[in-house]
Amino acid sequence: MNQPHKHGNAPDRESATSSGLVLPPIAQIPAGWTFAALTLGLGGGLSLAFAAPATMPAVLAVAGPVGELWLRALQATIVPLVAALIFTGVFQTVRTASAGDMARRSLGLFIAVLCFAALVALSVPTLLLALVPVPASAGVALRASLGGSVPATLPGVADYLRSIVPVNVIDAAANDHMLPLILFMSVFALAATRLVPAQRDTLSTLFAALAGAMLVVIGWVLALAPIGVLALSLTVAAKSGPAAVGALAHYIVIVTASGTVVWLAAYPFAALVARQPLGRFARAMLPVQVFALSTQSSLASLPAMLGACERLGVRALTAEFVMPLAVALFRATSPAMNLGVVVYVAHWYGVPLTAGTCASGFVMAILVSLSSVSLPGTISYIASVGPIALAMGVPVAPLALLVAVEVVPDLMRTLGNVTFDVAVAAAVDRGSPDPDEPR
Repeated sequence: MNQPHKHGNAPDRESATSSGLVLPPIAQIPAGWTFAALTLGLGGGLSLAFAAPATMPAVLAVAGPVGELWLRALQATIVPLVAALIFTGVFQTVRTASAGDMARRSLGLFIAVLCFAALVALSVPTLLLALVPVPASAGVALRASLGGSVPATLPGVADYLRSIVPVNVIDAAANDHMLPLILFMSVFALAATRLVPAQRDTLSTLFAALAGAMLVVIGWVLALAPIGVLALSLTVAAKSGPAAVGALAHYIVIVTASGTVVWLAAYPFAALVARQPLGRFARAMLPVQVFALSTQSSLASLPAMLGACERLGVRALTAEFVMPLAVALFRATSPAMNLGVVVYVAHWYGVPLTAGTCASGFVMAILVSLSSVSLPGTISYIASVGPIALAMGVPVAPLALLVAVEVVPDLMRTLGNVTFDVAVAAAVDRGSPDPDEPR
């Protein structure tokens, strides 16, 4: 259970999923290299457009297909990964809920906070984009450069409800229909928990292994991220000009704002739910937050979080149970920032956010958060945001470029996660009057 949240540049080592399967080392490229490739591509594309426009066709004839091939390889991994992660996430959540009263209280608070974070994603980016919209010229230019299809017509309420239950789940997966696939895999996982232990464990291991294999494949694809991002960003900058740089900066501000709201909400949560004095909680969290920002890893911050729990008077029995559980299952900022990315791209591409698509994104964002595994930041970004985009009918093509600037929002992810981890541990402790409650 002792695993990190989504984190930044973790060392390449064996990691374990929330179901306990040890994965082989997953290839990765430091985020700095990907960001450098983005900077080089944007600079090269702008230089090409303004200084040597005559050479653009020849350069783009190479850069365009390279970037598209890398993007296609990335997209090919998402659907099988979704099926495996949904199964393992639902399966692990059900098993956690059966582990005792403290586990159930912890899980209840985790889900409540994740629901709040998903609501933040559906409101804060939309409000900010209404106040400061994506520049029209940038949106048009980037859509033309990156591609990605938008549904021509929107289904009615009756069609939407009928689409939830798949007639053929294989056909649904083949056509990237995420909602029926999610429902089927969730029900399948719940049914698996009712099997005899030998059969149940066999299915759990199978899907954990499938998820692990797909994550390794994503690691291989993302190991080529500097090349893919260089090609994509060069193409985008050459076609859209300076608008591309402004649009990426605008995206960072909007998405980070969603995570900031969740991080700040941890303080009133600690005061009202955990009944911790606000100043005391803020002082206890400060060294944890400094350490978390320096490491971008919740797992590395676990000893510091346990120290904060001690300073807040949280009983050792509670802290030693809840904190590892939180590190394994609870990522407070994930729904806000993952769903926030998709909401941003939807506005960028002009995809209408109907009640049905918002509901799909809300459910998927929470399931993905509970299903996430210990991964480097870029892999976690694709594995977490891609399924939400497919569930909402939003193009996934922009993610291949946006992943290059994830190093900045990732700081807020880690900051919000560790702050809420400690706040929830304190709240669980307040609701556990019996110090001898079995773990």
